Amino acid sequence: MDERAAFVERFAGQLGEAGMARMPARIFSALLASDSGAMTSAELSESLTVSPAAVSSGVRYLAHVGMVSREREPGSRRELYRVHSDQWYEALGSREQIMKRWVDALRDGVTSLGPDSSGGRRLAETLEFFEFMQRELPTLLERWREHRERTFGR
Repeated sequence: MDERAAFVERFAGQLGEAGMARMPARIFSALLASDSGAMTSAELSESLTVSPAAVSSGVRYLAHVGMVSREREPGSRRELYRVHSDQWYEALGSREQIMKRWVDALRDGVTSLGPDSSGGRRLAETLEFFEFMQRELPTLLERWREHRERTFGR
């Protein structure tokens, strides 16, 4: 196994331990480690020694969560799947609407259970965590953009 393939499997394993399904983790790792940051379905299938159907399913998930984009290969009907250098920023930024829905549901839960009940107190603490994250995330992402500009010039 070459160094790139070893990295792909190692990092995919780490992503899997963090909760990502195995195939999307392998595809994401392969794209991240590729020279261009983009591969076709056939290239991913060959690189990972998996079926095109497995690639299609994994890419669909990654595109849905904003970790890869689909592009047309110039002069071809084939699609390229691309990971962007700002994928972490974009993935976190897109969670804002999800967190808002969670905050609303948790607030309803605290009201329903009562803030003095055991469950209500747990929900209130969880609610406070997500409200804290909503307040802090924009500042953190702005600091990342500034740091990225200083470090990588983009």
